[in-house]
Amino acid sequence: MKLAVIGTGYVGLVSGVCFALGENQVICVDKDVEKINKLNRMESPIYEPGIEALIEINFREGRLSFSTDLQESVRCSDIIILAVGTPSLPNGEVNLQYIEDAVIEIANAMDGYKIIMTKSTVVVGTNEKIRKMISDRTTHPFDIVSAPEFLREGSAIRDTLHPDRVVIGLNNPELVPIMRQLHQGYTDNIFVTDIRSAEMIKYASNAFLATKISFINEISNICEKVGADVTEVAEGMGMDRRIGSSFLQAGIGYGGSCFPKDTNALIQIAGNVDYDFKLLQSVVEVNRERRFMIIPKLRESLGTLNGAVIGIWGLAFKPNTDDVRETPAREIIEMLVAEGAIVKLYDPIAADNFRQQYDHPQLRWCSLPEEAAEDSDAICLLTAWGVFKDINLQKVANVMHRKVLIDGRNVYTKEQIEGTGLSYYSIGRPQLSGLNDSVVIEAVEMNL
Repeated sequence: MKLAVIGTGYVGLVSGVCFALGENQVICVDKDVEKINKLNRMESPIYEPGIEALIEINFREGRLSFSTDLQESVRCSDIIILAVGTPSLPNGEVNLQYIEDAVIEIANAMDGYKIIMTKSTVVVGTNEKIRKMISDRTTHPFDIVSAPEFLREGSAIRDTLHPDRVVIGLNNPELVPIMRQLHQGYTDNIFVTDIRSAEMIKYASNAFLATKISFINEISNICEKVGADVTEVAEGMGMDRRIGSSFLQAGIGYGGSCFPKDTNALIQIAGNVDYDFKLLQSVVEVNRERRFMIIPKLRESLGTLNGAVIGIWGLAFKPNTDDVRETPAREIIEMLVAEGAIVKLYDPIAADNFRQQYDHPQLRWCSLPEEAAEDSDAICLLTAWGVFKDINLQKVANVMHRKVLIDGRNVYTKEQIEGTGLSYYSIGRPQLSGLNDSVVIEAVEMNL
């Protein structure tokens, strides 16, 4: 099939690359000339493991091309995939301006029958609006398909090529075999429904996953007070097939471009039809408060933060991505700066993106995790990168000043901490010390 993918962000670029692997002819289109120039040099504008290798394979074999010419790309394609951004407005609603601009251009470029497939995350009813916008501008026949994406940054290629399911929303049943052919080889688990239900599935799925995260974080608060270990609790819960183990990792909360945006949008969608979505409002509130729990742990261990040197490990909202949108690290660092701390920052991939959004004279940028630890009073692990999981904690402790480690992602085990000399604080688990086992027992008894 001949496809034009409008937008070269995470969704658009990954979708285009993966559809090209399926022997389709794919043109990825973007107005950003610099992005297209990079792609034509086979350089990815986003960080996603493995994507540059796939770009090069598809490009070399003539299945994938990149262009700023939307009109020509539409005319030489059978299926037009909308994958432009849908950021949040200040009130939490979805900003559809980029969608509307692209749809107008598509309608004006059409020279025959086209299938318009929406992968951008849009509110319920948007595809009907797209249909009207196109029909108002052209007499050429077309069909609308809603095909929401469920990829995760850092594993987006795997999620696209091996999805749990593909959701297809359409009103013309004649499109079903075409959609099955397009996704052939990815999965046989294709769920076909109406367009509005497909739009809603995307929001409902992300809201449910966000709810699991906030739930286990609330459980971790109770665990800290009663002396239980939230990692053990989550493991025991996850063995129940009705619950499952995914998204039950306690920590400092979710971030990124999807969960914060989609939960707020769903609250607004509910409000627009006079429904008060109290449960999801609580999920968002819990997550908002979650990131700040790092600060009292630092105060407890160090006293005043004014003049303290704090090392930060991790700036991306999750590992294996350079995305710093809605990252918990931002507000934590801003609060440390406001309290007078000197903050040393390290992230293996996302440092440049973070620095473009936020910089301050009290920040020190480091090229190694050990550099961020050197002479620091405390280290705060905020992103569970592999480089932090595998680091030699004894060597880290040897170069620190006051030897405090705040683990915001529960990365380390008791065995890793023992003997290091570190005072170790994690999330929803009894406080550990690297001195000896008696300290651990005392900490548990105090919590009880």
